Amino acid sequence: MPSTPWLGVIADDYTGATDLAGMIARRGMRVVQYLGIPDQPVEDVDCVVVALKSRSTPAADAVDESVGAAKWLLETGVEQLYFKYCSTFDSTDEGNIGPVADALAELVDARAVVFCPATPEHGRTTYSGHHFVGDTLLSESPLRDHPINPMRDPDLRRVLSRQTATAVSSLPLPVVQADDASDALKEFGARTFVIADAVTDADVAAVARATRQAPLVTGGAALASELAALRAVEQSTPAPLEIPNGPAVVLAGSCSAATRRQLARLGEDHPAFKIDAYALDRGDDVVGEALRFIEANRDQLPVVAASSDPDAVRQVQEDLGLGRSARLIEDALGAIARGAADAGFTRILVAGGESSGAVVNGLGVRALRIGREVAPGVPWTVAVGEEPVGLLLKSGNFGGESVFADALAMADER
Repeated sequence: MPSTPWLGVIADDYTGATDLAGMIARRGMRVVQYLGIPDQPVEDVDCVVVALKSRSTPAADAVDESVGAAKWLLETGVEQLYFKYCSTFDSTDEGNIGPVADALAELVDARAVVFCPATPEHGRTTYSGHHFVGDTLLSESPLRDHPINPMRDPDLRRVLSRQTATAVSSLPLPVVQADDASDALKEFGARTFVIADAVTDADVAAVARATRQAPLVTGGAALASELAALRAVEQSTPAPLEIPNGPAVVLAGSCSAATRRQLARLGEDHPAFKIDAYALDRGDDVVGEALRFIEANRDQLPVVAASSDPDAVRQVQEDLGLGRSARLIEDALGAIARGAADAGFTRILVAGGESSGAVVNGLGVRALRIGREVAPGVPWTVAVGEEPVGLLLKSGNFGGESVFADALAMADER
């Protein structure tokens, strides 16, 4: 008899959603990820992830979409809602984390709502309310320079307080490590957003124990994984996901340092095509040129990239406008993905959250089955449909330098 999913996740971008879904699948849980609010019954799974493209949209739009996803999840019978955002808390003073959390908390009448973006496996930790990348404050790390949502303030309490009228407090590390977080959360009488300190996986597990019965929890992928671990004792490991055979292409829009290193490594042995935002702005047929390049290098893992260093990105944004430059790149990547799939490419590897959203939208994909992780937070997925396509949707900052080669090697394992 089909079971009702216990966890319903609203994720604010596609790669963040697959990061979380991969970590939960690692626990032996059955996971399906929908792209946008579904219009179909939920499958027989333990966790349902609804991936939205709401991280950088106007706050009001993000709230409407997130509440719509939450209502659909609650109608399926999920026991707990989870709002997933970036492990670096990417947002602006206008949102969207605070406004979305306000709306979700109101929907389920939540009191103390925990915020735990810490994902130690990825080097993201929180101490005294301040967020770190490795041993460096977020504001001093390379990740501060996100092209759309730069993070220049490491104090998550201040960041969140600028986005919401709800009181913001903290769950200090000594309380977490003493396993007293559950009692501490009960002391909040009125609705409060609580930033949880966590510097190790054990700390995140302690936060999970304290929030197991909460109607709403928010955070990165690690906390969701630890919540799943509390329920996974009797779960069996899902059958391996088979990645379709066929030619592959890499599409990259991320400008992170990690992605640039990965592309440099790939460029040593594989042909690459550079997307020129200025050419797109002029109306040149960049998409057509890219598709001809892909076809000409069909058997050599062609790479199509819009990635540039932060200074070059800022210049493009200054010349063309932040919104227009982003739309030009995303629209181009979506159209290239669609053309590649029409040409028979069955494996599409994507770097960047916004880029991944553009690609799956361009392909018309509505749901993904989650497979094995190539690297922490980077699982293979397969689009659900008559002609399945293997998709690797990688956050810009994730994976080692050989992540793309590693992904294809894993896909070829039988």
